[in-house]
Amino acid sequence: MKKITSLAAGLALLLSFQAVSAAEHFLYTSSGELSANRAIIERSDIGGVQIVYNWRQLEPEKGKYDFSQIEQDLAGVTALKKKLFIQIQDRFFQPKAKNVPDYLMAEPQYGGGLAPQFDNPGENKPVGYGWVAMQWNPTVRERYRKLIAALAEKFDGKVFGVNLPETSIDLSTKNPPAGFTCDAYFAAEMENLAFARKAFANSQVVQYVNFWPCEWENDHEYMSRLFDFAERNKIGLGGPDIVPGRKAQMKNSYPFFNRYKGRLSFVGMAVQEPTLTYRNPETKKPFTKAEFEKFAEDYLGADVIFWSSASPWLKK
Repeated sequence: MKKITSLAAGLALLLSFQAVSAAEHFLYTSSGELSANRAIIERSDIGGVQIVYNWRQLEPEKGKYDFSQIEQDLAGVTALKKKLFIQIQDRFFQPKAKNVPDYLMAEPQYGGGLAPQFDNPGENKPVGYGWVAMQWNPTVRERYRKLIAALAEKFDGKVFGVNLPETSIDLSTKNPPAGFTCDAYFAAEMENLAFARKAFANSQVVQYVNFWPCEWENDHEYMSRLFDFAERNKIGLGGPDIVPGRKAQMKNSYPFFNRYKGRLSFVGMAVQEPTLTYRNPETKKPFTKAEFEKFAEDYLGADVIFWSSASPWLKK
């Protein structure tokens, strides 16, 4: 009996190792690019698509929503028997990309609606800036929540998941926007996340997290509080960049992904266009698909990797 029990235990252990599956691959692309990427999406090794939709596109006028592009994309993805992940974008990385509704920038209660950013992601950073919605302004945040609620009413349970954009923003330290404080921004992002989780009861809800303004190595406990909240509330986490071993990320979000590996409801990490510019410090060459995968799966615990259509392996 002891021998049989021992064999059974050994077999169970072996099966547990075999059950560990590789991260699923999704294509990451922009709204309106689905047809151009159809050949990639049809590949058997692509399980779905993550598409970014900006706030202005989804709410062209105050309180009037246009979800026609999501409906079209969902129909196309479903027809190909793939999954759809939508990202609701409220921050932008080009000087002219003020992609929020006009009323946010015009009506005085929103304080301008947007704040300038002074950095761009990736290596060889161009000189320039972008914009971020002033979520720390309660009136702006209220409008964003109304958008989330409208999206949930239409697509909860129909889309595989929805994700909120990265936590990192780069504001002027000399002249911060009106009403901005680090604590106010953190509280606003957490409030939006809790609201999205409640609204989307049947789809995955994922917060992208990489850095928090004013924080380094969890010295404000923003990072630890987010991960704890995510675990307790079955919220997924992820990030816009898989950069194996990079110092900045290793001092911020990455160790928490490793610490919470297997404890979060979902982990979705991305290889976006800027990610492809980083180089392996050992080989001096851009990171390979295998290097991205190994770090994402083994260290970060990724369930899905969202790959830019510019990824070299997708062009083969």
